[in-house]
Amino acid sequence: MDDAPARARRPRRGSGAVTLHDVARLAQVAPMTASRALNTPARVSPEVLARVREAVKATGYVRNHAAGALASTRSRLVAAVVPTLAGPVFLPTIQALTAALADHGYQLMLGQSGYIDSREDALLDAIIGRRPDGIVLTGTVHSPDGRQRLQAAGIPVVETWDLSPEPLDMLVGFSHEAVGRAVAQFLLARGRRRLAVIAGDDERSRRRHEAFRAAAAEHGLAELAVVTVPAPTTLRSGRSALLELLRRPAGVDAVFCSSDLLALGVLTEARARGLDVPGQLAVVGFGDHEFAADLEPALTTVRIDGGAIGRQAARFIVDRAEGREVAERVVDVGFSIVDRASA
Repeated sequence: MDDAPARARRPRRGSGAVTLHDVARLAQVAPMTASRALNTPARVSPEVLARVREAVKATGYVRNHAAGALASTRSRLVAAVVPTLAGPVFLPTIQALTAALADHGYQLMLGQSGYIDSREDALLDAIIGRRPDGIVLTGTVHSPDGRQRLQAAGIPVVETWDLSPEPLDMLVGFSHEAVGRAVAQFLLARGRRRLAVIAGDDERSRRRHEAFRAAAAEHGLAELAVVTVPAPTTLRSGRSALLELLRRPAGVDAVFCSSDLLALGVLTEARARGLDVPGQLAVVGFGDHEFAADLEPALTTVRIDGGAIGRQAARFIVDRAEGREVAERVVDVGFSIVDRASA
């Protein structure tokens, strides 16, 4: 058997991929026995299991899960789409989703859709064609074509990081409008009157700053300075946005940033300009990332439990994929304002 691994790896007609038959031949067992050893190892003897595993290692064989999915109608794959991995805001959700799905024997495929020039429709075509057991999306704003494809596919869908009265299927998130109103009220209660927003140019950020503006107007503050920056937002764009605000004649005494990275840029530029935070300028971020509490001054920010979003999304998908009824299909995880030194 010394040259068997070489024979197993020798190019064959077709794809040239190592097959289960190659593994079985090398292990000197029937293909059905090799399959049983890989899928239900307790049903074969330890000696057969060891031979099959050695053959797998020698040949580099990887099981064709797609073939198994055709037979069982289950892929054990879940696809998730996020706008970006460039910033940390979605990472706790992805990590929790990955871990919770793995606990139930599912694997996560991840795609990035972008913000303004969204690639979500193209990703959905690729994802639906592979028939995953579930799809997890960021947000509730999708193109009409995308919504139609998702509804026609019959695949469990969880929208996240948002709330909507008309979810596609299942939904776990929070109200961006409620965040904007709450931050405005928080700053107004501390006597701030020259309010400003630095916001990414994505849909969810826009809804937060419009709600912030409306809440300020209800308190007689009709003028609100808004600087919009490209998403995903960065420290650099926070610095340049504060410079733009400082050039305005009316001035500013509080800034609500649509991400903690923007807020970090504001704090950096404020320090460089000799501004006292929070004496002259209060700063509020969004996300409560790990670095927020360790800044000087520590950053006041909006905390979203991204891990809870990921775990709930996984529960939704697993329950539906395994035939269990989901009674409550919309979960609001809420948010909190973490009051620290910057405001």
